[in-house]
Amino acid sequence: MQKISCFGYGITTKAIAKKFGACIFYDDNVSRPFKDKYGNHLKPVSEFNPKYSSLEIPSPGIPPYHQLIKSSLHLKSEYDLFASDMPFSIWITGTNGKTTTTQMMQHLLKHRGSQAGGNIGIPLAQLDTKSSIWILETSSFTLHYTNEARANIYVLLPIKPDHLDWHGSFEAYERAKLKPIATMQEGEAVILPRKYADIDTPAFLIPYDDADDLAEYFGINIDKIKFKGAFLLDAVIAMGVDKILFDSVDYEKINRFIIEPHRQEELYDYRGRVWVNDTKATNIDATIQALKVYRDKKIHLIIGGDDKGVDLKELFEYMSSLHVRVYLIGTNQDKTSKLSDKFNLKYLTCKSLKDAISSIDKVHTQDSVALLSPAAASLDQFTSYAQRGDIFKDEIKKLS
Repeated sequence: MQKISCFGYGITTKAIAKKFGACIFYDDNVSRPFKDKYGNHLKPVSEFNPKYSSLEIPSPGIPPYHQLIKSSLHLKSEYDLFASDMPFSIWITGTNGKTTTTQMMQHLLKHRGSQAGGNIGIPLAQLDTKSSIWILETSSFTLHYTNEARANIYVLLPIKPDHLDWHGSFEAYERAKLKPIATMQEGEAVILPRKYADIDTPAFLIPYDDADDLAEYFGINIDKIKFKGAFLLDAVIAMGVDKILFDSVDYEKINRFIIEPHRQEELYDYRGRVWVNDTKATNIDATIQALKVYRDKKIHLIIGGDDKGVDLKELFEYMSSLHVRVYLIGTNQDKTSKLSDKFNLKYLTCKSLKDAISSIDKVHTQDSVALLSPAAASLDQFTSYAQRGDIFKDEIKKLS
């Protein structure tokens, strides 16, 4: 009988314990041992001993320099745990757009018996191994720990600097994203940015520069798709996979897809002014994509938070060509204010998100756009990016 040790008491590991039976959890938030209502033992990290464990499953977010990972002898990722039972699988990764692309693909393929999971919030242990297709939003954390499981179709969205504090460098982050391609086989397909078109793999490569490029390859008329900006690429990729598998192009169905809240979500206040909730933009590329949508307008941009050690220069360099005023929140205000000075951007340091909204309210007009696109994670001031977005929307409603 396997003695399963779960690192971190999170969604992924709880689902594994529910499927395979009670496990021992080691978690940074546990100071003394106890048992939960499901019979799982929870222990402090310091009590882990690999001699008494035959299998260790990490929560994806636990970094490789954590003491649990460093002392582990039988480490296996969530994906590797299900490698032998995984049905035909489509893995979707990249820096931005993973969730929307996964959701769009599931929207198109659900009637084919597909299930969506992974980083989208549904652990693999909750998916049916008898389903025809698994569509998996796949994080760089999971890929770092995965060595056995492989995708049948691999979708790689553009890779931009992110999670550098976890991976240690952009090169390591990039390697994690590219890692699964080497294990793929002849007859399998990879959709990937053209810069990686020379990667060594027996799989069939479909390189692209942008949505127009992919649409031309698949014979998709983008004028028939309602989505614009970054969402257009997500839609074309989802439709491209449908084309690969079932030779189907369904404009009506993709246009019925509803984008979830917190990504370029436009709101209007009592004066008819537009405010955009893009709180899910937790890295610089996501914020740049949002700015591109409104580049012809005067922009009041709220940015800041935990930037995860990323160099923000590219973002500020891009903003220097726009008509933008920056409102700085979060713990990286010192960094963002220095960059604002360097690139001659008008900016205001704000105590809070509410303070930033109040400041924008005084100068915002029907001809400008107010954009919350932080280019940073939220946990320095909020419980999640969703809470940050909800507070933003609530404060807009209060304006009068």
